[in-house]
Amino acid sequence: MIATSRDPRIQLAHLRLGTVDIAADPALPPRVVRLVAGDGRQYIAKQHAERDRYAGELHAYGAWVTHLTGHAPVLVGRDDATRTLLLTALAGDRADAFAPGSPEEELAHHEAGHVLGKLHRATAMPQGGAVGASLAERFQGWIDRAVHADLLDAVEENLLKHHAVILGTSHMDSAICHLDYQPRNWLLGDTFGIYDFEHMRRDARVRDFARLEFRRWQAAPHLRTAFFDGYGRSPNDLERRLLESFGAIEAATALVKGHQENDAALSAHGRTVLSRLA
Repeated sequence: MIATSRDPRIQLAHLRLGTVDIAADPALPPRVVRLVAGDGRQYIAKQHAERDRYAGELHAYGAWVTHLTGHAPVLVGRDDATRTLLLTALAGDRADAFAPGSPEEELAHHEAGHVLGKLHRATAMPQGGAVGASLAERFQGWIDRAVHADLLDAVEENLLKHHAVILGTSHMDSAICHLDYQPRNWLLGDTFGIYDFEHMRRDARVRDFARLEFRRWQAAPHLRTAFFDGYGRSPNDLERRLLESFGAIEAATALVKGHQENDAALSAHGRTVLSRLA
């Protein structure tokens, strides 16, 4: 998406900030633009393609991002008709740009654990069966989509269904979760920053570790150690077993989305996770 004066993101910025300049930032996705106001302050304008994602992120800023004050953008303006948000820009370097094995990468994971621990502790609820049952129902929907698209053989389908049963019969504590918690959504500067809250909701607390576990930590266990040092505690035996079942969800969603979006890398990731669970 190329920003013009008729772009809803620019119009919202003009309304709230006055004259703005567009700052080139090739790391940003197409629907996000970095802007510089007349006083030199930087902002991010983001237009959602899907109304439910817009509603989810807007709700997150109103309900839960207050627990992350100092670590998250501030909502400056919104336009419901065009699904557009105007946010303050966080300073720092994207954590997925750090060299593998570098001190900066390890520090980012430590700080990520520390900040996520604060969010989880502030919003924790005790163990219950409702979270697991809801997760299992949603997971079965992903399994059904994968089967319909002929992405699973009978053994793989049964493996995923086995993990759905585990989730459906497990008691687990819940918290407000980011649910896309990985280095591409972190910034490391004078403070640690997080963005992209469109998936944020109450969910099983352990699920917030799944993408890191299956996309980063298995190849770099020292980053897992750094993260949980910052978080304040490591998962116990039950939570580690649950994390395997959340890996099954990761596999199913990656396979289905990779197929739908013709994303070979995402499909390959789903296959890799599935093979690790076998």
